Amino acid sequence: MKILMLSDDFPPENSGGAGRAAFRLAAALQALGHSIFVITSAQEREKEGNADYQGMKIFKIYSNYHTRWRAYLGLYNPRTVGKVKRIMEEINPDIVHAHNIHYHLSYHCLKTAKEQNRAVFLTAHDTMLFSYGKFLAKEPDNYKLTNWDLIKQARKRYNPFRNIFIRHYLKYVDKIFAVSSGLLQALNENKIGNADVIYNGVDVKNWQLSCELVEEFKKKHNLQDKKIIFFGGRLSYQKGGQIAMQILADIIKELPQAVLLVAGGKHKFAGTMEELAAKTEGIVFTGWLEGDELKAAYNSADLVLVPSLYFDCIPIIMIEAMACRKPVVASRLANASEVVGNEETGCIINPFDIDNAAEKIISLLKNPEKAKHFGQAGYERVQKFFSLDAQVAQTLSYYQKFSLDR
Repeated sequence: MKILMLSDDFPPENSGGAGRAAFRLAAALQALGHSIFVITSAQEREKEGNADYQGMKIFKIYSNYHTRWRAYLGLYNPRTVGKVKRIMEEINPDIVHAHNIHYHLSYHCLKTAKEQNRAVFLTAHDTMLFSYGKFLAKEPDNYKLTNWDLIKQARKRYNPFRNIFIRHYLKYVDKIFAVSSGLLQALNENKIGNADVIYNGVDVKNWQLSCELVEEFKKKHNLQDKKIIFFGGRLSYQKGGQIAMQILADIIKELPQAVLLVAGGKHKFAGTMEELAAKTEGIVFTGWLEGDELKAAYNSADLVLVPSLYFDCIPIIMIEAMACRKPVVASRLANASEVVGNEETGCIINPFDIDNAAEKIISLLKNPEKAKHFGQAGYERVQKFFSLDAQVAQTLSYYQKFSLDR
């Protein structure tokens, strides 16, 4: 089959969680003999154009605008929709599979694909189908957003027709894939149906790394003889950056050799967070990591911390950590219980209970055998529920069903 992927974010220039997940699926489908094409966005004009990346044909369309217009241009972006249509006509794919298209490519591309008689699918990696941004959940399992919630969230960016138009464009999709059961519930509670769950998967074999490369990474970042807590991403408020720093401060009182390893540059956050980080001991910034360096960061860590304050669906960092046999300490607000077995593969925490979170992390850092046991259990859980092979098989079954029904 000829499969066209649509994603605002796609490697190698952009490597967010959704982009990485889209790439893994695309690469696995290509390995099975399918022809893969990708339309993505470029925020710098000179990067617009066509490229080949690991055997895939990548079409990059320039789009760059202020976020204040996203509630409008995310629906229909005149800079991109015509180019997407022409590329689709040129490729003539059997399948169009969209991922995150809410910023640059825009939801109108779903209508374009269906008008060309394609089988159309959309993977929802987050809550952007009904929310204006990070959904700061007060309690797990409570995902309904009222119009007043949306107004408070969007402020001056509020577009009263945004969600109505999104649901209109979703009528052109044969099936929506939610990356977690929690997200499926959230979609249903916000008037979005026609969805099934397909978990993002990883190939666990690809996350093993030689001891030599891990030691080189530790030496490069001065991590020898440290108790390493890995925090993947920028120290933003929504990601729980402030919480992570408060937890670290408590841990250092008992374990002064503990460090928070942050896979992101200092320029990735600003204001209060930067000031707090400057005053906090034990934070090591690596800059942006990918490839073997990202694997080395995971494999260097004693545990991985995910203290998100928003409904994070299923952060890919949790699955990657477990593929590296690392215990995960994750926020109950991040839908973590769907991945992490509490006191089995890691710990589920209330991110606002700093003392309890620090206590659980200290227990793991002081008991390497317990951490190793959790890590091995997590590795087995990933193989059973979050394998790339399972994701590909489920996805192909939908492709084949709906392409035959055309």
